[in-house]
Amino acid sequence: MARQRIGVWFIGAKGGVASTATVGLLALKKGLTQTTALVSELPEFQKLDLVDWKDIVLGGHEIRDIRSFDEAMRMSTESRAIDAELINKLKPELDKLDRVIKPGTVAHSGATIEGFAMPAARKLESPRETIDRLQNDLKKFASENKLAHVVVVNVASTEPTIDAGQFPTKWSELSKLLDKPKKCPLPASCLYAIAALDLGYSHINFTPSTASSLPAIAELAVERGTRHMGYDGKTGETLMKSVLAPMFAKRNLNVMSWVGHNIFGNMDGKVLDDPINKKSKVTSKDRLLGQILGYPPQTLVSIEYIQSMGDWKTAWDHIHYKGFLGTPMTLQFIWQGCDSLLAAPLVIDLVRFTERAWRNGDVGTLKFLASFFKSPMGTDEHDFALQFQWLQQWAASVKS
Repeated sequence: MARQRIGVWFIGAKGGVASTATVGLLALKKGLTQTTALVSELPEFQKLDLVDWKDIVLGGHEIRDIRSFDEAMRMSTESRAIDAELINKLKPELDKLDRVIKPGTVAHSGATIEGFAMPAARKLESPRETIDRLQNDLKKFASENKLAHVVVVNVASTEPTIDAGQFPTKWSELSKLLDKPKKCPLPASCLYAIAALDLGYSHINFTPSTASSLPAIAELAVERGTRHMGYDGKTGETLMKSVLAPMFAKRNLNVMSWVGHNIFGNMDGKVLDDPINKKSKVTSKDRLLGQILGYPPQTLVSIEYIQSMGDWKTAWDHIHYKGFLGTPMTLQFIWQGCDSLLAAPLVIDLVRFTERAWRNGDVGTLKFLASFFKSPMGTDEHDFALQFQWLQQWAASVKS
């Protein structure tokens, strides 16, 4: 393709996932790292002519008053996950990024998230005023950098669940409520999604928060001829569930119970220590088993914040299943990995595939990206192998 600059705008731009993705993209630009863990670098996707690292421009919204370099360095000093020497080599670029990142919003994000926010992110605004402010930031970013398109990626902390039924299902009706805060308690993730989609930009929700999953906002995407997908990135324990559960189903082994216990100590873990925020994550991690197996086994998902773990996450799963002649058997596994390093390459992949979908003229929900999400929009299919086939089929169909 002809060289054109593409913007990547992170919501939660200085959090662990965004910081790690930023370090990764900057390192790839400079040839300081390899492409291990990037799905988009697999041989079957090479013909897609995906956006080059050098053509990606970074920006974002953030609610905390911290430096990008300091947050990236935390991944080295506290989590022992990224080489400090690499981060130091990227310090000029990280310092420059601080001048691009703008204050976000904590509207209806819950007391825990609001407690981390700087005053500029706590502005008392109507939903319309917040959207206008966010859009001004996005338009300025696109204009100053001469960007052909912008992909907005939400990697912020998990919001409390909301009752989607309280909002109109039509965009024309929801848009009328944006000037009435009491009648329109949209959470921050929805406001970010509206701001992006209304401008015709692509939107990816890597969090369990509501974002563009409301029918009215999904309708807005179609009206504006843009695209979106979510939600909740599938990086560890749930990835294993989406691989193992089909095995039990296809071998006709009856899963009686599946217990998963997760511990980690990063910012996301601190937010999820609040039961109100935790509910969204637990629901997202737990819903796929019954849909894959065709029946609901007894399940338990726990998520606990252990500060000393830093960004390292451990998931221990105990699967109790019934075999031939009714004999009970057990499978256990332990998944240990660095949370942000598992997520960051998937975020980069999603940006590249979504940008290619923009060039391909795809509009609406990008169902072919389902393999990247715990709760993929537009489908109840959770079998990882089948989901990945959709990505391969889409890649094969893309116009050169």
